Amino acid sequence: MRVLLAFDKFKDALSARQACDIAAAALRTRHPNWTLDPCPLTDGGEGFLETLTEALDGRYDHRSVVGPRDRNVSASIGLVGADRLPAPVREILPVPSGTVLAIVGLASGSGIELLAPDRRDPWHTTTFGTGELLHLAAGRKVGAILLGLGGSATNDLGLGALAALGLRCLRAGGRAVVIPTPATWPEIARLAGRVELPPVFIACDVANPLLGPHGATATFGPQKGLRAEDFSRLEGEMARMAGMLCGHFRRPESLAAAPGTGAAGGIGFGLMVAAGAKLVSGFELVSRWLDLPARLAAADLVVTGEGRYDVTSLGGKGPGAIAAEARRQGKKVRIFAGSLGVPADAEHQAITPAGVPLPDALRRAPELLAAAVARLL
Repeated sequence: MRVLLAFDKFKDALSARQACDIAAAALRTRHPNWTLDPCPLTDGGEGFLETLTEALDGRYDHRSVVGPRDRNVSASIGLVGADRLPAPVREILPVPSGTVLAIVGLASGSGIELLAPDRRDPWHTTTFGTGELLHLAAGRKVGAILLGLGGSATNDLGLGALAALGLRCLRAGGRAVVIPTPATWPEIARLAGRVELPPVFIACDVANPLLGPHGATATFGPQKGLRAEDFSRLEGEMARMAGMLCGHFRRPESLAAAPGTGAAGGIGFGLMVAAGAKLVSGFELVSRWLDLPARLAAADLVVTGEGRYDVTSLGGKGPGAIAAEARRQGKKVRIFAGSLGVPADAEHQAITPAGVPLPDALRRAPELLAAAVARLL
């Protein structure tokens, strides 16, 4: 029996790599003769940088950067030779031969998991540290930069990142707001300066526009600490700053309606406006990078899962996409999740027993996943 172990992260509990390792250990105990193929997944958030860099034997460049709030964090970029990229990846990322691709994970410098729950507040978080990582990558004279979105603590249009890259946010008297956050936006009267970057590709599977009922603030603000009574005010400030950005860089405001501009608090929009960044499908890119089609074809059983598996998991990415393709090929599928938003059945299993409080479930995630895999396989 050949088993493909393709887990995504269990948010606030397990990385994708840890989930794969735990499932593998449980299966080796029960089925020592099975062949196991661990393949951690990533949606552009936590683990994106490590998964892609290590898959092609890249190297890291480490740096201390401004975190999502006021404390510095240790972060990294990945560097991979363009000639190491699989041909299917180069169809998506046209990186010049003989150059280097820099990989940046937004979660590394501006991720929500860098903040304790009581410090999560989109009025006061910034992507400045992600901008510092992009600046570091540009300074390495790379052929292109790949930025993975996901897991952000921010709702700042990427204005913090742009400030780290040379954009100046000026008050009426000319004094700069050095690290802009939405709380400081009312002080910003005009913008100055330019942003110079090599070609930037943004891996993203979120289709939300920047503004409106399906936009960044409405969809993702609450999980980042936004209070319901503050929505209208933040949405209004977002619209004003988006217009100011478009005016400064002479780009059409209609860009705000493009699918994906609402991802990660709008940083994709900011980089599209200021640096001509292009959005690419994160799942398609990762699938090609990890050679998922061949690994799936070779498997007899596909074991996948994530922290919360629900109808959003069925939208064409991550475990939902893996499971759908496996079924299409006639493979057996087992999905393990911390919690389910779809009916439990022989394929879909919640690892958390009924009545276990969320903090306990997160703390016990390793043992619960191991026990569920051992019991059901």
